[in-house]
Amino acid sequence: MAADIFDRLKQDHDKHRDLIARICETSGDSEERRTLFEKYRVDANAHAAAEEETLYATIMTMTDTRQDAQHSVKEHADLGMLFVELDEMDMASSGWLTKFKTLAHDYIHHIDEEEEEKFPKAREAIGPDKAVELRAAFNARKPEEVERVEAKTDVSEIKKAIEEEAE
Repeated sequence: MAADIFDRLKQDHDKHRDLIARICETSGDSEERRTLFEKYRVDANAHAAAEEETLYATIMTMTDTRQDAQHSVKEHADLGMLFVELDEMDMASSGWLTKFKTLAHDYIHHIDEEEEEKFPKAREAIGPDKAVELRAAFNARKPEEVERVEAKTDVSEIKKAIEEEAE
């Protein structure tokens, strides 16, 4: 079976789980924390946008999966607000880590829910050919979304790292 959109999304989810774990091991306003968080923030936001524009735009048109897509898109928006709040906080404060742990918990819950509940239902609804087609669309769209997110922060080193990982 050819790799499909669901395999590709899980690949990003696994990378995000790793970044979250690594961020939780950092302390204070360190270069390591700053770099890992920016990498996570850029990649997770680009992932969410590309996922919405490919998978969720597709399953939003289907009666059986519309509600799942709407639920996930709303969760993306909620997670995006947590990223904004974290950007505005002092990384050295205990409040930053507390807020980050809220984001981490909510994000892990979201991706677990996608992988365990929403993806199997969506896979059945769209079929294998469309799932492979959507992987290609996601891979084309995500770098554009990375650029869009980066334009707001100018973090070219993070972009380079993300591109290297995708190769």
